[in-house]
Amino acid sequence: MSASKVADANQGIGETTVPAAVCGPFEPCVWGDFFVAYTPPPLQAGGHASRSIHWQMPNATRPEEWMRGRVEQLKWEVRRMFQAGNAMDLPDDTVTLVDALERLGVDNHFREEIDVALSRIHGDGEDDTDVGSSHNLHAVALRFCLLRQHGFWVPTDVFDKFRDGMRGFNAELRHNPRGLLTLYNAAHMAVPGEAVLDDAMAFARRHLEADAARGKLRSPLAEQVCRALETPGPRFMRRLETMHYITEYEREEGHNATVLELARLDLNLVRSLHLKELRSLTLWWRNLYNDVKLPYARDRIVEPYFYACGIFHEEENSHIRIVFTKVFVLLGLMDDTYDVHATLEECQMLNEAIQRWDETAATSLPKYMRMLYIKTLRNINGIEDILEPFEKYRMMAYIQKQYKLQSNNYLQEAKWSNGKHIPSLKEHADVTLMSTGLPFLFSLALMAAGQVVVTKESLEWALCAYHGAC
Repeated sequence: MSASKVADANQGIGETTVPAAVCGPFEPCVWGDFFVAYTPPPLQAGGHASRSIHWQMPNATRPEEWMRGRVEQLKWEVRRMFQAGNAMDLPDDTVTLVDALERLGVDNHFREEIDVALSRIHGDGEDDTDVGSSHNLHAVALRFCLLRQHGFWVPTDVFDKFRDGMRGFNAELRHNPRGLLTLYNAAHMAVPGEAVLDDAMAFARRHLEADAARGKLRSPLAEQVCRALETPGPRFMRRLETMHYITEYEREEGHNATVLELARLDLNLVRSLHLKELRSLTLWWRNLYNDVKLPYARDRIVEPYFYACGIFHEEENSHIRIVFTKVFVLLGLMDDTYDVHATLEECQMLNEAIQRWDETAATSLPKYMRMLYIKTLRNINGIEDILEPFEKYRMMAYIQKQYKLQSNNYLQEAKWSNGKHIPSLKEHADVTLMSTGLPFLFSLALMAAGQVVVTKESLEWALCAYHGAC
């Protein structure tokens, strides 16, 4: 790799040369400054995602204000639907409503109503048989899937009525592609050892693949089947499902116009916020990447942000998306330094500095690492300013501890690579699984979710359980 000059008089680092080592095998960033220069069109209810409600919006100079007011009206109407479903004991209608709200990405507005409705349908755990009382495969499978997704236990015997004497699924079900699709998705909520759901998955997939190959499915069911066969519904990124389903829902028989209008307005509002966040993060990343001047490291910001949106896309989680993305890319800079550039001796020096977590430790590092180290500490410590007061005690110490543990794992992998050591399966489980950063990021996501209460004690337990860092 050609030498790269680094200069930063403010930090007293002076002019340095990044030593030639292993060049990063990464493709250049494809986005450039697109999200910095991009100017989204003004918010309007009659845009691409909400064309059918254009006529409802009055001539106004503040469309966002009108849209938010309309959203509140629609939310009130949807809450009345929940009340009616509970009062009239219409579990199938309620389950259909919950499914639509979740797939359209607006269920976050009705968490309490959804919890109450599903608890009622499940019977507070007292009568699981009612979940399968219907003889409609789609209805039974949808109830089963939603209840399990929300933590309610439902036994697999609710599907017994759809099986023949040979204990296989009734062959007549092959003529019910909608029911088969729902059954296929529900089967992916299985736990190990549930042979009935293994059979359901194989049976549904076989017939859905045959129907798709013969072109027997009509739109939008055809697109939904193809999508599920590639990635089953419970495993599909929620925000991507919304982008697909919002155009499909309108074509479904019996779709709810109120829910559709709410989803379109919400999509426009949330997408506008996402673009603003991306612009802010891109500017932050450009400054950071230019400051650390490490040409071997990945130039990535959009991809981690997309990942963050897949976990929590809602407006109220804006600061969490920003924290998650920043932590993600800062981990990437450290990972790339250990993996593709630094010598083993430099890796050991960097790890010692990370364990100290003190800017004065930068003087012990090679000059090309100093700005990376200083910027990492300042950005991680600066996350505290973004967090809500109740989040700070939980997250700041945890993030710092996790960074230190990640550094230890990266160093261990560098030692393996330098010594040409092939780790055992146990060594991989102890180190490599953790060095992916997934346990760290997963824990961060749980802490960040406003509806999840994570105590200080549970965080300390997680550190012990995953890393032995008691």
